[in-house]
Amino acid sequence: MNRRSFAALLCALALGFGALSAAGAQQITRIAVVDLQKIIMTYSKDGAPLRDFENKKAQIQAEIDKMGEEIKRLQAQKVEADRVGDKTSSLRLETEVYSKTQYLRDFARAKQAELDDLAKKLGSSNQFVQLVYRQIQQVAETEGFSLVLNLRSADSVMSAVVWYSPMIDITDKVTQALIGKAQ
Repeated sequence: MNRRSFAALLCALALGFGALSAAGAQQITRIAVVDLQKIIMTYSKDGAPLRDFENKKAQIQAEIDKMGEEIKRLQAQKVEADRVGDKTSSLRLETEVYSKTQYLRDFARAKQAELDDLAKKLGSSNQFVQLVYRQIQQVAETEGFSLVLNLRSADSVMSAVVWYSPMIDITDKVTQALIGKAQ
């Protein structure tokens, strides 16, 4: 997801939340962004494990990007083979694109699980990380924000949501509505 897509997502979220408030919601949902990487670099004396995690995340993203570029190159070769009528090369390239796409999907899924596990361990064991997230929560609540997004997560494999107020979680309401419709 590039920066424009991320900005469009933020605008869509803001408009969606604005529409909800205009439709009778009592609280206006405010969204904030935080640059976790900048916080880590600024407050770096205890941030080494988190910096290592961010570096691993960037390395994985670079590998994913490299594989994606290879797939795009093969797709372009297939288009060219189709254009000149080389059915043998086209079929071989189609098979290779499919195979590499499957591998990329499996690789991304495995690396995401690995990063999620590392993030969970880091978040539960590292006092620095806990301090950062508690401070984000405190600032967000004090300033009236309901949702905090990581500014740099648009180009990474990590989740963009850093913190959210339970007040904006409508999971139970949606579940109840679906149960009501099923009866």
